[in-house]
Amino acid sequence: MGLVKPKKILGQHFLKDLSIAKDIADTVDVCPDLPILEVGPGMGVLTQFIMQKNRPVKVVELDYESVAYLRENFPALEDNIIEDDFLKLNLEKLFDGKPFVLTGNYPYNISSQIFFKMLDYKDLIPCCTGMIQKEVAERIAAGPGSKTYGILSILIQAWYKVEYLFTVHEHVFNPPPKVKSAVIRMTRNETTELGCNEKLFKLIVKTTFNQRRKTLRNSISSILDKENPLSTDPIFNKRPEQLSVQEFIELTNQVEAALKNKTDIVYSNDIARKGTNKKE
Repeated sequence: MGLVKPKKILGQHFLKDLSIAKDIADTVDVCPDLPILEVGPGMGVLTQFIMQKNRPVKVVELDYESVAYLRENFPALEDNIIEDDFLKLNLEKLFDGKPFVLTGNYPYNISSQIFFKMLDYKDLIPCCTGMIQKEVAERIAAGPGSKTYGILSILIQAWYKVEYLFTVHEHVFNPPPKVKSAVIRMTRNETTELGCNEKLFKLIVKTTFNQRRKTLRNSISSILDKENPLSTDPIFNKRPEQLSVQEFIELTNQVEAALKNKTDIVYSNDIARKGTNKKE
């Protein structure tokens, strides 16, 4: 199949530099034997290179005009085009419960939600690659002490090795967006369990970073009373961006021990999703 030159659709920024599209597609080669799910294929700029990988490929697209274009220009994909909202999919059913690579030129407005869903299915997704807004990529890859280090950084890095691969500039899109983009790759690390209460871990990370300018003693006070003897530990003089993933795990265990007789703490399964539109 020859390369497809996508048409312009109102409201969409499509990648016109096909060499960059190929580079993005090649990021999945770190997991060469797994099927691929592409999110938001749009006009198939990335899809055409993914299909050259000679392995099962499915795409999920919500925009009906894009779906019609894909069906017309990629007939080999006909039975593997999922016209649906990725955030509502049961990913266990896609490849008969088998692991797969997640990739795409992700919709920038929901990229954080996509990655939180990835975390929900982390045992099915050993590798996630793709293009997102540069600012979000920097946050995901940031380490302790960085101003961009936050909720996304910690929750993803707890389970994945993050690689910021390369920056994509505005001029390679038509029309050029107002922001730069970046390509990242997240590969599952060897962690099988955090060694702490995961719901409390998410709650502590979210709570402290939503007041990131405060010390932990103040930002965590809605969970742990300032009068609690644990709060005298020197770690509570730090701000959340100073703590590594492992230190947050250790903190979670300390807080859980301090709260062992407290019954009014409620953990929400998606506590870390709330407020994700804020800068973590």
